[in-house]
Amino acid sequence: MSTVHINAEKGDIAKTVLMPGDPLRAKFIAEEFLQEPVCYNSVRGALGYTGTYRGRKISVQASGMGMPSIGIYAQELFTQFDVENIIRVGSCGALQPELDLMDVILAASASTDSNWAYHYGVPGILAPTADFDLLFAAKKAAQEKGIEVKTGNVLCSDVFYYDDPQIWKKWAKMGVLGIEMESAALYLIAARYRKRALTILTVSDSFVKETKLTSQERQTSLLNMIQIGLDAAWDIQAKD
Repeated sequence: MSTVHINAEKGDIAKTVLMPGDPLRAKFIAEEFLQEPVCYNSVRGALGYTGTYRGRKISVQASGMGMPSIGIYAQELFTQFDVENIIRVGSCGALQPELDLMDVILAASASTDSNWAYHYGVPGILAPTADFDLLFAAKKAAQEKGIEVKTGNVLCSDVFYYDDPQIWKKWAKMGVLGIEMESAALYLIAARYRKRALTILTVSDSFVKETKLTSQERQTSLLNMIQIGLDAAWDIQAKD
């Protein structure tokens, strides 16, 4: 049952998948948080693992960077491997002054400068949003662990290096919390196939304060986000 990008069989992958962009973050999550993790995929270095967390089967699959990349993995997981829930755990740049490094954002919706939704042929603007059950589970998990989170709209962009370095201010003016590169595609694919999706983000840099984490910190130090994601994944399993 392997696909072009995922070398696994049905049953190798859990119904609920945590999805970091970085393959090394996927490896870190699997080795540090899952019991008896098994690597089911290494095609193109996009590592995927399945193990158990608090007695329930959960997988971790790297997505790579950008909407085209996460679009491939989300589509194949939802349509070929019977995955029901994908929780993206990633990093973002803060657009609001009240956000500091390491703060956690739950992305209730994902604005975008991409034309991704065009290929669905919808005669208007389709708003990419998170699944409420996953959002609620993540909020609950954060509250139980005493972790403060911000919930709201993020920008999912096709561009990392903007020609106009001040363009972020236009999004910030509209209350957008942060900028990343994957969530809109994930939410739209989940909507298309009647699946659940959520993005949980850790602030790794700030456009307002011009601060940033190191690459090593981004890879292994985003523990609050990972813990919230795992606990939400554990909780949502009861619905499947």
